[in-house]
Amino acid sequence: MKLCVWRGWSSPTSLSSHHCSSPLIKCSSSPSGPSTLRGRSTARIGRRWAEYQGADDWARLLDPLDDTLRREILRYGEFVRAAYSAFDTDPCSPSYAACRFPKHSLLRRAGLSRTGYRVTRHLHATTAAAVPRWIADAGAPSALSRRSSWIGYIAACRDEAEIARLGRRDVVIALRGTATFLEWIENSQTSLTGLDGCTSDNVSEPMVERGFWNLFTTAVAPHGSLRAQVREEVGRIVDAAAATATADAYPLSFTVTGHSLGAALAVLAAHDIADTFCRGSSDRKAMVTAISFGGPRIGNEGFRRRVEGSGCKVLRIVNAGDVVTKVPGFVVESEDDGGGRWWRRATTALGWAYADVGRELRLRGGGGGGRGSANLVECHDLGLYLDQVNQLEAAEAEAEAETARLASHLHALALALALALARAPHTFLASDHAEPEAWAMLQVIAVAEAVNVMAVETKTAAEERVGNDSGDRGGSKSNGKPRPLKDQY
Repeated sequence: MKLCVWRGWSSPTSLSSHHCSSPLIKCSSSPSGPSTLRGRSTARIGRRWAEYQGADDWARLLDPLDDTLRREILRYGEFVRAAYSAFDTDPCSPSYAACRFPKHSLLRRAGLSRTGYRVTRHLHATTAAAVPRWIADAGAPSALSRRSSWIGYIAACRDEAEIARLGRRDVVIALRGTATFLEWIENSQTSLTGLDGCTSDNVSEPMVERGFWNLFTTAVAPHGSLRAQVREEVGRIVDAAAATATADAYPLSFTVTGHSLGAALAVLAAHDIADTFCRGSSDRKAMVTAISFGGPRIGNEGFRRRVEGSGCKVLRIVNAGDVVTKVPGFVVESEDDGGGRWWRRATTALGWAYADVGRELRLRGGGGGGRGSANLVECHDLGLYLDQVNQLEAAEAEAEAETARLASHLHALALALALALARAPHTFLASDHAEPEAWAMLQVIAVAEAVNVMAVETKTAAEERVGNDSGDRGGSKSNGKPRPLKDQY
């Protein structure tokens, strides 16, 4: 009978039946579980592809959430779910912390068939941390000391029909969240470090969380660092695309996506790709986008400026109740006025001054099952993230239906007023008024103004009800004030 000592430990991977990223943070990633997508998406993107990849920072697409963008977010979320499903979380297995499937069948066996993508490379991340001596001396299993683990994959779209639908040749890089003991050790390294790996005395320089940077840059044979692996494969793809480019060839795009730790690494990888490959000659340029789910904070304000300057676009999907998205450190805005100066100086001196990167799509708080509150496990669950994004469709459809009904009522009322004035104008007239016809028209306009105000208030109330269900998703909000009739006609 084979016994596994690991199962007696209270460890991050001891609860791994669902390929979780932590003992408290599960991820609904089973390939046999429910999927938010039903087969291949059929929404044609075509020439608008750059808009959906964030060329205009998703202006007018987030509030309300554009349906095509919603489908794209779900599609990339399923690539991350596949990374969880393909990861071997069983510490008793000879292939623990490796990918369970070969490249040619990874997506299909992880529950993603008919995507049009083909995996071109496995990705591994290595920790700089080592097992604490007191744990090693206690006879901990060897799985605890594994430094290098499979963390995701690179897949390129090869299906011509899908390429035509997307309007580009897309390459996706999907990264899972924390799964091994040493990855959790790295997550605790929350001090900021310079992008060159050395702590800088100049706090205005780009700096990132040390643990994330270690996982991105630490190298060990035979895989090398995660950064080197991504650069090598992306360079090969970019060179191949440039060598075969024609005047009517589809453009190239890189979409880096991940959940939790994978979300942080996705932003680092996307920035590195944009900074390394997308500057200089036009034949090597490609659009780079990061789509992160439940990602923690990554770096300081200098890093945010560095990402924005590289041309890399970042869309952060955030659950309002997910504590992981609120750590580490504190968000310190660029404004330095009033009583905030001392706070900025203190957090910067302590290495706690972080800045959010990119645009945010905020989902409602709470977990599944329609409850208004949930524990940390449910709020950070990737499955919950995808379900909530999927539910935005119903919320937007309800808002559109409410607006359509309201418009129909307004048109009917306006028509009734016009007919009443045409058929019996005397009913609107005041005999003691000097200009009865003008007085009648003013009365009609006054009634219409009242209807307009009532309609706007009704619509605002409907939007608030929908907002309570779907959450604040970022972007601008209407101030609820009615437009005067004179401005409408």
